[in-house]
Amino acid sequence: MEEHVNCQKYEHTPEHTHEHTHNHEHAHGHNHGQSPVVLFFVGLLLFIAGLLLHRVIGEFSNGLFFLVVVFSGYHVIGEGFGDTYRASVAAKKFVPNIHLLMTLAAVGAMLLGNFEEAALLILIFAGAHFLEEYAEGKSRREITNLLNLNPTEAQLLQADGTTKTVSVAKLSIGDRVKVLNGAQVPTDGKIISGTTAIDESSINGESMPKEKTVGDEVFGSTINGSGVITVEVTKDSSDTVFAKILQLVNQSQANLSPTASKIKQFEPRYVSFVLLLLPLIIIAGPFVFQWTWEDSFYRGLVFLISASPCALAASAVPATLSGISNLAKKGVLFKGGAFLANLADLKAIAFDKTGTLTAGKPSVTDFELVVPDAEPLVKEIVYNMERQSNHPLATAIVQYLKDQVTVRELLVENVIGVGLEATVDGNLYQISKPSVFQTVCEEMQTKQQRLANEGKTVIYIGCNQQVIGLIALMDVPNEQAKQAISYFRSQNVRTTMITGDAQLTGEAVGRTLGVDQVIANVLPEEKSKMIDEQKATYGIVGMVGDGVNDAPALVKADIGIAMGDGTDVAIDVADVVVMNNDLEKLSEAYRVSKRLNKIVWQNIIFSMAVVGILVVLNFMGLANITFGVIVHEGSTLVVIVNGLRLLINQK
Repeated sequence: MEEHVNCQKYEHTPEHTHEHTHNHEHAHGHNHGQSPVVLFFVGLLLFIAGLLLHRVIGEFSNGLFFLVVVFSGYHVIGEGFGDTYRASVAAKKFVPNIHLLMTLAAVGAMLLGNFEEAALLILIFAGAHFLEEYAEGKSRREITNLLNLNPTEAQLLQADGTTKTVSVAKLSIGDRVKVLNGAQVPTDGKIISGTTAIDESSINGESMPKEKTVGDEVFGSTINGSGVITVEVTKDSSDTVFAKILQLVNQSQANLSPTASKIKQFEPRYVSFVLLLLPLIIIAGPFVFQWTWEDSFYRGLVFLISASPCALAASAVPATLSGISNLAKKGVLFKGGAFLANLADLKAIAFDKTGTLTAGKPSVTDFELVVPDAEPLVKEIVYNMERQSNHPLATAIVQYLKDQVTVRELLVENVIGVGLEATVDGNLYQISKPSVFQTVCEEMQTKQQRLANEGKTVIYIGCNQQVIGLIALMDVPNEQAKQAISYFRSQNVRTTMITGDAQLTGEAVGRTLGVDQVIANVLPEEKSKMIDEQKATYGIVGMVGDGVNDAPALVKADIGIAMGDGTDVAIDVADVVVMNNDLEKLSEAYRVSKRLNKIVWQNIIFSMAVVGILVVLNFMGLANITFGVIVHEGSTLVVIVNGLRLLINQK
């Protein structure tokens, strides 16, 4: 069995040291608070008043339109000049933004006396900007709704048996808390009394409640069912599973996709180019297009609006946040949008075996006797012998037989190097490895060899030194892993299982799962070398694991994927965490990644096409400020809504 450390859960620290460093800043969002929104609607009312008075008192209505620009556009103007100044000082070069373009266009329109168009420009741009922020905020709220589940109070048991309501932050390891039916479990702990069913969907995305009893772990933020339980605190409130999930959520929102980062880096260069072209277009207008100077200046303003990259800037961020939030609700946590975007580019994916593709513990696969009629008696004897042992194989056998037999007391001896022995009705029964028995019938030998070739561990059942049956056990592949591997192969992603098990055992599991390649007899320190070889052969490689020995390979891989039930170290260095050890969720993440990349490119192509069409129409004299603003900002809304589709599950 390969080396595997199975800690209770994980304590994730925010530091993430990765050989392939990704530092994609998300500097697109602006949190304006409530005041600009209120002023926006004040400006909207003034605009309506200006339209009603325009034919009656023209000059007065122009004053109202000017106030619209001031009230509805105060944050646009502030970010246009203020952010440009601050960014330029920091970068020691001119770093303009989209807001500056819109501000200059509005000022230019008013200089030409087009106050109504200037007001409309600011109103629609500011409104679209607020809607973009709302869209991004919706995605963030979808993710950070977890915060609403963060428990704040606990019922602390006192020495006299009474309870006292205390802050969760004041709980210490070893404290005992009572959790009433329907209440929230306040922190991570272990049940010391009571039985219940707990809804753990906030932790692992699993909708079905899980039965819990004395000795079982419970996790903060989960919801207790109908039973009343007493829980002993095992972790500080800042180290609970839920607290670590929130850390991952915060990381994912701060680290967005490479496309979003490139667009952000491209934006000031693009805006600078547009500002450079503006005077050239105005000067060239009368000479090339025979425009008047006033028309040329006006066409320059329309160009300023048409060429603004508003929709382009919104192409990636809302979509990436939507994809991350959708997967977070399903129990797949990404430490950044870069990893979600890159997942679709995987060429190969390697899996650790134990605890990742398999359950991580043995299960009985075969129970065969020479004389089948004796099965009820032999099963009863085997069960009552094995239940007195704490060996992992014994635990698996007891679990397999517990519903088939009757409990009886036997005097059992654990003979070192031999196995378990017990005398029942004058007969000596033994449960031992095959090498203990000198004479074995040909039928049992054949079965033992066949099962061993399938990678199973075989133990014999003996009666008076004669083998009367055998039990075969194996760390059984889980169904979700088989489906996930089948899916990745269908997407032409090469699958490899890396295991420390013997070649025979590894190949047997590999055949069951359908992986393309099995690499067995691998020492823990060799796993990262295997990832290097895979990267050199195939390109972008993912690694899935859960143990301490998987950590170097997770770091080495382009995308490291840790199982949520794995060790702290594996989860700390990974880029993606799959809760509930369900690899089907990884398949879903791959599908979302492909949709994300498709939607982002749709948005980029659409937004630049709209810019191109508007610029051409402007030079043809077929576009004005009103038309340019409506079409341009309309394209921004289309792009945002297209990105929000990732919040919806695709059937």
